[in-house]
Amino acid sequence: MRKIGIFGLLSALLLTLTTSCSSSESKISELTIYSGRTEEYIAPYFAIWQRESGVKLNIRYGDSAELAAQILEEGKNSPADLFISQDAGSLGAVAEQGLLTPLPKDVAEGVPAKYIQGNREWVGLTARVRVFAYAPDRVKVLPTSFTDLSKPIYKDQVAIAPTNASFQAFLTAVISNKGLPFAEDWLRKVKANGVKIYPKNSAIIEAIDKGEVSIGLVNHYYVWEVAEALGRPINVKNGYFKANDLGNLINVSGVGILASSGKKAKAEDFINFLTSERIQSRFVSDIHEYSLLENISIPEDLPPLSDLGAPNIDLEVLKNTKKTQDLLIKVGLL
Repeated sequence: MRKIGIFGLLSALLLTLTTSCSSSESKISELTIYSGRTEEYIAPYFAIWQRESGVKLNIRYGDSAELAAQILEEGKNSPADLFISQDAGSLGAVAEQGLLTPLPKDVAEGVPAKYIQGNREWVGLTARVRVFAYAPDRVKVLPTSFTDLSKPIYKDQVAIAPTNASFQAFLTAVISNKGLPFAEDWLRKVKANGVKIYPKNSAIIEAIDKGEVSIGLVNHYYVWEVAEALGRPINVKNGYFKANDLGNLINVSGVGILASSGKKAKAEDFINFLTSERIQSRFVSDIHEYSLLENISIPEDLPPLSDLGAPNIDLEVLKNTKKTQDLLIKVGLL
Protein backbone atom coordinates (compact mmCIF):
# COMPACT_ATOMS: atom_id res chain seq x y z
CA MET A 1 0.00 0.00 0.00
CA ARG A 2 2.82 2.33 0.88
CA LYS A 3 4.50 1.78 -2.51
CA ILE A 4 1.21 2.44 -4.28
CA GLY A 5 0.68 5.56 -2.21
CA ILE A 6 4.11 6.91 -3.02
CA PHE A 7 3.66 6.05 -6.69
CA GLY A 8 0.30 7.74 -6.75
CA LEU A 9 1.71 10.82 -5.07
CA LEU A 10 4.60 11.01 -7.53
CA SER A 11 2.21 10.56 -10.47
CA ALA A 12 -0.04 13.30 -9.19
CA LEU A 13 2.95 15.60 -8.70
CA LEU A 14 4.23 14.86 -12.21
CA LEU A 15 0.80 15.49 -13.66
CA THR A 16 0.59 18.78 -11.81
CA LEU A 17 4.01 19.89 -13.07
CA THR A 18 3.23 18.84 -16.64
CA THR A 19 -0.13 20.57 -16.59
CA SER A 20 1.47 23.66 -15.10
CA CYS A 21 4.17 23.77 -17.79
CA SER A 22 1.77 23.09 -20.68
CA SER A 23 -0.71 25.68 -19.48
CA SER A 24 1.90 28.33 -18.69
CA GLU A 25 2.09 29.56 -22.29
CA SER A 26 -1.69 29.59 -22.60
CA LYS A 27 -1.76 32.06 -19.73
CA ILE A 28 0.91 34.33 -21.20
CA SER A 29 -0.31 37.90 -21.03
CA GLU A 30 2.59 39.74 -22.69
CA LEU A 31 5.00 39.51 -25.61
CA THR A 32 7.97 41.81 -26.20
CA ILE A 33 8.67 42.89 -29.76
CA TYR A 34 11.59 44.79 -31.24
CA SER A 35 10.04 46.44 -34.30
CA GLY A 36 12.04 47.91 -37.16
CA ARG A 37 8.73 48.77 -38.82
CA THR A 38 7.60 52.34 -38.17
CA GLU A 39 4.96 52.69 -35.46
CA GLU A 40 2.63 54.63 -37.72
CA TYR A 41 2.30 51.72 -40.14
CA ILE A 42 2.48 48.62 -37.93
CA ALA A 43 0.84 49.73 -34.66
CA PRO A 44 -2.76 49.35 -35.97
CA TYR A 45 -2.19 45.61 -36.47
CA PHE A 46 -0.59 45.29 -33.06
CA ALA A 47 -3.73 46.88 -31.62
CA ILE A 48 -5.97 44.34 -33.37
CA TRP A 49 -3.90 41.46 -31.97
CA GLN A 50 -4.01 42.82 -28.43
CA ARG A 51 -7.76 43.37 -28.59
CA GLU A 52 -8.54 39.93 -30.00
CA SER A 53 -5.97 37.81 -28.14
CA GLY A 54 -5.87 39.60 -24.81
CA VAL A 55 -2.06 39.45 -25.02
CA LYS A 56 -0.31 42.76 -24.40
CA LEU A 57 2.53 43.70 -26.71
CA ASN A 58 5.51 45.58 -25.31
CA ILE A 59 6.98 47.30 -28.35
CA ARG A 60 10.39 48.81 -28.83
CA TYR A 61 10.50 50.73 -32.11
CA GLY A 62 13.71 51.64 -33.91
CA ASP A 63 15.81 51.32 -37.03
CA SER A 64 16.03 47.67 -38.11
CA ALA A 65 19.83 47.62 -38.29
CA GLU A 66 20.14 49.28 -34.89
CA LEU A 67 17.69 46.84 -33.30
CA ALA A 68 19.59 43.93 -34.85
CA ALA A 69 22.81 45.30 -33.33
CA GLN A 70 21.02 45.60 -29.98
CA ILE A 71 19.90 41.96 -30.13
CA LEU A 72 23.44 40.87 -31.04
CA GLU A 73 24.75 42.77 -28.02
CA GLU A 74 22.10 41.33 -25.70
CA GLY A 75 22.57 37.80 -27.02
CA LYS A 76 20.71 35.12 -25.09
CA ASN A 77 19.75 37.71 -22.47
CA SER A 78 17.59 39.73 -24.86
CA PRO A 79 14.15 40.52 -23.42
CA ALA A 80 12.63 40.37 -26.91
CA ASP A 81 10.39 37.51 -27.96
CA LEU A 82 10.12 38.60 -31.60
CA PHE A 83 12.14 40.75 -34.00
CA ILE A 84 10.26 42.45 -36.85
CA SER A 85 12.53 44.00 -39.46
CA GLN A 86 11.92 46.19 -42.49
CA ASP A 87 14.47 44.16 -44.43
CA ALA A 88 15.84 40.64 -44.73
CA GLY A 89 19.41 41.72 -44.06
CA SER A 90 18.86 42.67 -40.43
CA LEU A 91 17.01 39.42 -39.76
CA GLY A 92 19.79 37.47 -41.44
CA ALA A 93 22.45 39.11 -39.28
CA VAL A 94 20.62 37.99 -36.13
CA ALA A 95 19.92 34.50 -37.47
CA GLU A 96 23.58 34.04 -38.43
CA GLN A 97 24.54 34.28 -34.75
CA GLY A 98 22.09 31.54 -33.77
CA LEU A 99 19.75 33.94 -31.96
CA LEU A 100 16.55 33.04 -33.85
CA THR A 101 14.69 29.75 -33.55
CA PRO A 102 13.46 27.67 -36.52
CA LEU A 103 9.71 27.98 -37.06
CA PRO A 104 7.41 24.95 -37.51
CA LYS A 105 6.04 24.37 -41.01
CA ASP A 106 2.52 25.29 -39.89
CA VAL A 107 3.70 28.83 -39.08
CA ALA A 108 3.26 31.24 -42.02
CA GLU A 109 2.60 28.22 -44.21
CA GLY A 110 1.10 30.35 -46.99
CA VAL A 111 4.32 32.33 -47.55
CA PRO A 112 6.36 31.04 -50.55
CA ALA A 113 9.70 29.39 -49.73
CA LYS A 114 11.73 32.04 -51.58
CA TYR A 115 10.64 34.57 -48.95
CA ILE A 116 11.59 32.32 -46.02
CA GLN A 117 15.07 31.78 -44.57
CA GLY A 118 16.45 28.34 -45.41
CA ASN A 119 16.14 26.97 -41.88
CA ARG A 120 12.86 28.85 -41.34
CA GLU A 121 14.53 31.12 -38.77
CA TRP A 122 12.64 34.06 -40.23
CA VAL A 123 9.72 34.51 -42.61
CA GLY A 124 8.74 37.37 -44.88
CA LEU A 125 5.71 39.51 -44.09
CA THR A 126 5.44 41.86 -47.08
CA ALA A 127 7.33 42.50 -50.32
CA ARG A 128 9.09 45.84 -50.81
CA VAL A 129 10.26 46.66 -54.32
CA ARG A 130 13.24 48.90 -55.06
CA VAL A 131 12.42 51.50 -57.70
CA PHE A 132 13.62 54.86 -58.94
CA ALA A 133 11.19 57.65 -58.12
CA TYR A 134 11.27 60.57 -60.53
CA ALA A 135 9.64 63.83 -61.57
CA PRO A 136 7.97 63.05 -64.93
CA ASP A 137 8.11 66.66 -66.10
CA ARG A 138 11.87 66.94 -65.53
CA VAL A 139 13.30 63.48 -66.29
CA LYS A 140 12.91 62.99 -70.04
CA VAL A 141 15.38 60.11 -70.41
CA LEU A 142 14.64 57.32 -67.95
CA PRO A 143 17.53 55.18 -66.70
CA THR A 144 17.48 51.53 -67.71
CA SER A 145 19.94 50.44 -65.00
CA PHE A 146 20.97 51.71 -61.59
CA THR A 147 24.44 52.18 -63.09
CA ASP A 148 23.04 54.88 -65.39
CA LEU A 149 22.67 57.23 -62.42
CA SER A 150 26.36 58.11 -62.61
CA LYS A 151 25.93 59.53 -66.14
CA PRO A 152 26.27 63.29 -66.78
CA ILE A 153 22.61 63.56 -67.79
CA TYR A 154 21.67 63.02 -64.14
CA LYS A 155 24.35 65.25 -62.63
CA ASP A 156 23.23 66.90 -59.35
CA GLN A 157 19.76 65.37 -59.74
CA VAL A 158 20.02 61.99 -57.98
CA ALA A 159 19.17 61.30 -54.33
CA ILE A 160 19.96 58.33 -52.07
CA ALA A 161 19.56 57.53 -48.36
CA PRO A 162 22.75 55.65 -47.36
CA THR A 163 21.71 55.20 -43.71
CA ASN A 164 18.48 53.47 -44.77
CA ALA A 165 18.43 49.69 -44.30
CA SER A 166 16.69 49.13 -47.64
CA PHE A 167 19.37 51.07 -49.54
CA GLN A 168 22.06 49.12 -47.70
CA ALA A 169 20.29 45.86 -48.61
CA PHE A 170 20.29 46.88 -52.28
CA LEU A 171 24.00 47.73 -52.12
CA THR A 172 24.69 44.42 -50.38
CA ALA A 173 23.04 42.67 -53.32
CA VAL A 174 25.26 44.65 -55.71
CA ILE A 175 28.38 43.61 -53.77
CA SER A 176 27.27 39.97 -53.72
CA ASN A 177 26.39 39.90 -57.42
CA LYS A 178 28.99 42.22 -58.96
CA GLY A 179 31.80 42.24 -56.43
CA LEU A 180 33.16 44.83 -54.00
CA PRO A 181 35.38 46.71 -56.53
CA PHE A 182 32.39 47.18 -58.87
CA ALA A 183 30.22 48.51 -56.04
CA GLU A 184 32.92 50.89 -54.87
CA ASP A 185 33.52 52.20 -58.39
CA TRP A 186 29.79 52.85 -58.87
CA LEU A 187 29.45 54.66 -55.54
CA ARG A 188 32.44 56.88 -56.29
CA LYS A 189 31.05 57.74 -59.72
CA VAL A 190 27.62 58.55 -58.28
CA LYS A 191 29.23 60.71 -55.60
CA ALA A 192 31.33 62.54 -58.19
CA ASN A 193 28.14 63.08 -60.19
CA GLY A 194 26.74 65.19 -57.35
CA VAL A 195 24.46 62.70 -55.61
CA LYS A 196 22.34 64.27 -52.84
CA ILE A 197 22.10 62.57 -49.44
CA TYR A 198 18.83 62.37 -47.50
CA PRO A 199 18.08 60.72 -44.14
CA LYS A 200 15.20 58.55 -45.37
CA ASN A 201 13.14 57.54 -48.38
CA SER A 202 10.18 59.79 -47.66
CA ALA A 203 12.51 62.80 -47.56
CA ILE A 204 13.73 61.86 -51.05
CA ILE A 205 10.15 61.80 -52.38
CA GLU A 206 9.42 65.17 -50.81
CA ALA A 207 12.61 66.60 -52.31
CA ILE A 208 11.62 65.40 -55.79
CA ASP A 209 8.17 66.92 -55.38
CA LYS A 210 9.72 70.25 -54.31
CA GLY A 211 12.16 70.27 -57.22
CA GLU A 212 15.33 69.88 -55.12
CA VAL A 213 16.25 66.74 -57.09
CA SER A 214 14.64 64.87 -59.96
CA ILE A 215 15.28 61.19 -59.28
CA GLY A 216 15.95 58.96 -56.28
CA LEU A 217 16.39 55.36 -55.20
CA VAL A 218 13.59 54.33 -52.84
CA ASN A 219 11.07 51.58 -52.06
CA HIS A 220 7.92 51.52 -54.17
CA TYR A 221 5.36 52.57 -51.56
CA TYR A 222 6.87 55.92 -50.61
CA VAL A 223 5.28 57.79 -53.51
CA TRP A 224 1.87 56.66 -52.25
CA GLU A 225 2.80 57.27 -48.62
CA VAL A 226 3.95 60.86 -49.10
CA ALA A 227 0.95 61.72 -51.30
CA GLU A 228 -1.35 60.34 -48.60
CA ALA A 229 0.43 62.31 -45.89
CA LEU A 230 0.23 65.55 -47.90
CA GLY A 231 -3.36 64.90 -48.93
CA ARG A 232 -2.73 65.74 -52.58
CA PRO A 233 -1.22 64.34 -55.78
CA ILE A 234 2.55 64.84 -56.00
CA ASN A 235 4.89 65.35 -58.95
CA VAL A 236 6.57 61.98 -58.46
CA LYS A 237 6.16 58.61 -60.17
CA ASN A 238 7.71 55.17 -59.70
CA GLY A 239 10.05 53.94 -62.42
CA TYR A 240 11.50 50.48 -63.02
CA PHE A 241 14.82 49.48 -64.51
CA LYS A 242 15.22 46.87 -67.23
CA ALA A 243 14.49 43.23 -66.37
CA ASN A 244 16.95 41.55 -63.98
CA ASP A 245 18.62 44.82 -63.04
CA LEU A 246 19.69 44.88 -59.39
CA GLY A 247 17.85 48.17 -59.01
CA ASN A 248 14.60 46.15 -59.18
CA LEU A 249 15.46 44.12 -56.08
CA ILE A 250 12.51 42.67 -54.20
CA ASN A 251 13.26 42.70 -50.49
CA VAL A 252 10.90 41.75 -47.67
CA SER A 253 9.91 42.94 -44.27
CA GLY A 254 9.97 39.92 -41.98
CA VAL A 255 9.81 38.46 -38.51
CA GLY A 256 11.63 35.90 -36.39
CA ILE A 257 11.31 34.51 -32.87
CA LEU A 258 14.24 34.86 -30.48
CA ALA A 259 15.73 31.51 -29.47
CA SER A 260 15.88 32.80 -25.91
CA SER A 261 12.13 33.47 -25.75
CA GLY A 262 10.12 31.41 -23.30
CA LYS A 263 6.92 32.23 -25.14
CA LYS A 264 7.46 30.57 -28.50
CA ALA A 265 3.97 29.10 -28.96
CA LYS A 266 2.29 32.45 -28.40
CA ALA A 267 4.86 34.16 -30.63
CA GLU A 268 4.05 31.63 -33.37
CA ASP A 269 0.36 32.49 -33.01
CA PHE A 270 1.29 36.14 -33.53
CA ILE A 271 3.22 35.36 -36.73
CA ASN A 272 0.25 33.36 -38.04
CA PHE A 273 -1.91 36.39 -37.31
CA LEU A 274 0.38 38.69 -39.32
CA THR A 275 0.49 36.24 -42.25
CA SER A 276 -3.26 35.57 -42.26
CA GLU A 277 -5.27 36.58 -45.34
CA ARG A 278 -7.17 39.18 -43.34
CA ILE A 279 -4.08 41.07 -42.17
CA GLN A 280 -2.16 40.56 -45.40
CA SER A 281 -5.05 42.17 -47.30
CA ARG A 282 -4.84 45.14 -44.96
CA PHE A 283 -1.10 45.49 -45.54
CA VAL A 284 -1.97 45.97 -49.22
CA SER A 285 -4.85 48.41 -48.71
CA ASP A 286 -3.50 50.33 -45.72
CA ILE A 287 0.23 50.67 -46.40
CA HIS A 288 0.48 49.82 -50.13
CA GLU A 289 2.96 46.97 -49.73
CA TYR A 290 2.74 43.69 -51.62
CA SER A 291 1.37 40.65 -49.82
CA LEU A 292 3.46 37.49 -50.05
CA LEU A 293 0.32 35.34 -50.22
CA GLU A 294 -0.46 34.42 -53.79
CA ASN A 295 -4.24 34.85 -53.54
CA ILE A 296 -4.15 38.44 -52.21
CA SER A 297 -4.68 41.31 -54.65
CA ILE A 298 -1.79 43.66 -55.45
CA PRO A 299 -1.63 47.33 -54.40
CA GLU A 300 -3.67 49.68 -56.57
CA ASP A 301 -1.88 51.17 -59.61
CA LEU A 302 1.17 48.87 -59.23
CA PRO A 303 2.31 46.03 -61.51
CA PRO A 304 2.31 42.43 -60.27
CA LEU A 305 5.56 41.22 -58.70
CA SER A 306 5.91 38.75 -61.57
CA ASP A 307 6.03 41.62 -64.10
CA LEU A 308 8.80 43.62 -62.42
CA GLY A 309 11.79 41.77 -63.85
CA ALA A 310 13.35 41.43 -60.41
CA PRO A 311 16.87 39.96 -60.20
CA ASN A 312 17.24 36.44 -58.86
CA ILE A 313 18.89 37.21 -55.53
CA ASP A 314 18.93 34.88 -52.52
CA LEU A 315 17.70 37.11 -49.71
CA GLU A 316 20.08 35.39 -47.30
CA VAL A 317 23.04 37.23 -48.87
CA LEU A 318 21.58 40.50 -47.61
CA LYS A 319 22.77 39.67 -44.08
CA ASN A 320 26.32 40.72 -44.98
CA THR A 321 25.69 44.35 -44.05
CA LYS A 322 28.99 45.10 -42.30
CA LYS A 323 30.93 44.95 -45.56
CA THR A 324 28.34 47.28 -47.07
CA GLN A 325 28.51 49.78 -44.24
CA ASP A 326 32.31 49.71 -44.28
CA LEU A 327 32.23 50.51 -48.00
CA LEU A 328 29.84 53.43 -47.52
CA ILE A 329 32.14 54.82 -44.85
CA LYS A 330 35.18 54.31 -47.06
CA VAL A 331 33.72 56.32 -49.94
CA GLY A 332 32.39 59.04 -47.64
CA LEU A 333 28.66 58.38 -47.95
CA LEU A 334 28.08 57.26 -44.37
